[in-house]
Amino acid sequence: MDVRELVGQARQGRPRAVARLISLVENAVENAENAAQTAQAGQAGVSAGGDRAASAAGSRALREAMAELATGGARPRPARVIGLTGSPGVGKSTSTGMLIRAFRRRGSTVGVLAVDPSSPFTGGALLGDRVRMQDHATDPGVFIRSMSSRGHLGGLAWATPQALRVLEAAGCDVILVETVGVGQAEVEIARLADTTVVILAPGMGDGVQAAKAGILEVADVLVVNKADRDGVQTTVRELRNMTGLVETPWRPPIVTTVASKGEGADDLLAALDKHQAYLEESGEARRRRLARARDEIEAIALAQLRSRFAVLHGDRLDALAERLLGAETDPYAAADDLIAALR
Repeated sequence: MDVRELVGQARQGRPRAVARLISLVENAVENAENAAQTAQAGQAGVSAGGDRAASAAGSRALREAMAELATGGARPRPARVIGLTGSPGVGKSTSTGMLIRAFRRRGSTVGVLAVDPSSPFTGGALLGDRVRMQDHATDPGVFIRSMSSRGHLGGLAWATPQALRVLEAAGCDVILVETVGVGQAEVEIARLADTTVVILAPGMGDGVQAAKAGILEVADVLVVNKADRDGVQTTVRELRNMTGLVETPWRPPIVTTVASKGEGADDLLAALDKHQAYLEESGEARRRRLARARDEIEAIALAQLRSRFAVLHGDRLDALAERLLGAETDPYAAADDLIAALR
């Protein structure tokens, strides 16, 4: 199908077109990465030529699709992007399903990007998050897409920002981004979402754990899920003490939920609406969206530079390494030499 026609069908909300566009985004990124790795490894012959050809074709199609999406007319109101993150096992997928139901009751169309970890050995991924969202599989107002992280750190996938553009163009009022089960320092979602929801569960740590810098500091809303377990009040108290340590214009509310039963959905929705109102009134919404656009442009530019750098990665780098070992140069001068070759 012609890319322009594909974008046109995606704007009409046709699920197959939306799925194919997101696949185009993912495959173009993967082909570019493969081509760069092939060049870095110094491989030659049919394999290298095939990777470069696939990368070039995917890049052209991706550029055409992104141009159509970006210049086809901005929506009067951007989609709300809500990120859900937290450690493995706290109930992110179940909480996402609960939020889908809550927003659908309002009549909002919902897009979901669920990122699953990929194997560092085979590159494969289970993509099992959407299994927990099967109740919404036949709802025409919900589009759910699982994405593999493909080795990208930070809890997201390389293609997530462009996939967001596709879902927004398809008319999604709300886009929920569920990250890989993340650790204390994997906070990339905060740079992508308008509102970041950090989900915890009772018994996941003590007061010292709650006070550590990292993932809790990026929270706009804190959710203590599985609140039917023992220790929920202790967890809430420790989180309240932690959030009280820093004076900020927005103090994250703490919501308790039992997502598997749908309990706490209204409280969570109210907290999300309150934060959305704060974003709009304070001007923070525009600042975050500008930062998101800036990060997207920077990431694409760096990827293109990395691809060009890969071509020079072989003989020139080896020669510079030999000179460094022979005390003929220093690492900064060698790096300057390599960068100069890009010009």
